[in-house]
Amino acid sequence: MAKRDYYEVLGLKKGATEDEIKKAYRQLAKKLHPDLNPDDPNAGEKFKELNEAYGVLSDPQKKAAYDQYGFDGPSMGGGAGGSGFGGFGFGGGGTSGFGGGGTSGFGGFDDILNSFFGGGMGGSARYSGPIDGDDLQMQITITFEEAAKGCEKEINVVRDEECAECGGTGAKKGTSPTTCPTCKGTGQVRVTQNTPFGRIQNVRACDACRGTGKIIKEPCPRCNGRGRLRTSKKRTIRVPAGIDNGQIITVRGQGELGERGGQPGDLQIFVTVRPHRYFTRKGYDLYCEVPVTFSQAALGAQIDVPTLDKPVKYDVPEGTQPGTTFRIRGQGVQQLRGSGKGDLFVKVNVEVPKKLTEKQKDLLRQFDSSMTGREYEQKKSFFDRMKDAFGG
Repeated sequence: MAKRDYYEVLGLKKGATEDEIKKAYRQLAKKLHPDLNPDDPNAGEKFKELNEAYGVLSDPQKKAAYDQYGFDGPSMGGGAGGSGFGGFGFGGGGTSGFGGGGTSGFGGFDDILNSFFGGGMGGSARYSGPIDGDDLQMQITITFEEAAKGCEKEINVVRDEECAECGGTGAKKGTSPTTCPTCKGTGQVRVTQNTPFGRIQNVRACDACRGTGKIIKEPCPRCNGRGRLRTSKKRTIRVPAGIDNGQIITVRGQGELGERGGQPGDLQIFVTVRPHRYFTRKGYDLYCEVPVTFSQAALGAQIDVPTLDKPVKYDVPEGTQPGTTFRIRGQGVQQLRGSGKGDLFVKVNVEVPKKLTEKQKDLLRQFDSSMTGREYEQKKSFFDRMKDAFGG
């Protein structure tokens, strides 16, 4: 299927609010679920497309990146992944990023009911299963040169770390958590509930152990039974050469810790690049303007051109016109995922002198009177066209 605009997938217009996005998703999730469309061979792809669109538009950072850059946005690379159903309870651990742990990657219809009514049609909600940690997000600001050449930056990361006192169990040293007598260690209990679909037996988290399946009788005094502590640590990250303003550096596994054996989230670092006083950037190419004198443009000259490393010599040819742009290969920005570099484009600005002395003015008048007209191609062409236009 051709990739469609995420707002189009949800039937919304760009700029839709968070509530509108959630409402549209709820309605379409029930309508398009593969279990409700067994005769549609494309049901799975439609549902996956819906999940991907919601996974981006429900995340403020990803939504902002998509609104600005579209599918080429820096955080669009992996699609919605397992986060697509965060907040609606559509499982987490299916192979396609929105399943409930089954090998097909699609949760059953009971997973949809879980998201809206708190349980499934007799299915088993995996409250005691592993839960992946959330992603952490932060921002850094770097110079133009640091972005072009790459650098290392020290950042301060605040996140949960496993408690060293209890080894992450949450129980006091020398003790261990015990199996919850209410749910027998499953982390879930069954209840019967009346819904618009009829009388349904639901599965919900056990209140006694909060879905963990374990009871901590003597909590760890250091972490108060959480099994983790909030820490602040300085880390050094590598900023790759060629990164651009608004792109994201992802450090795998450095986000929030998972629960019950779940994988930790990622650390996402949003990069802001300060403007440069000489250069502007388009992709991996650099652009700058260099002033030259009238004599240099007319007679030709060797001038100094700034680059990211050091000035280089460039021969301006005789008769160079104002606004002429020259290309210097290999003096641009290092490619982010390659070995090559972009080019440097230099625009020549011919500067007209001011505050001339009388002697200088006389010399210019003598110079101008010596001209035959053939020296100025544009001027001659202009007046020839004007004569033709007015019949003169």
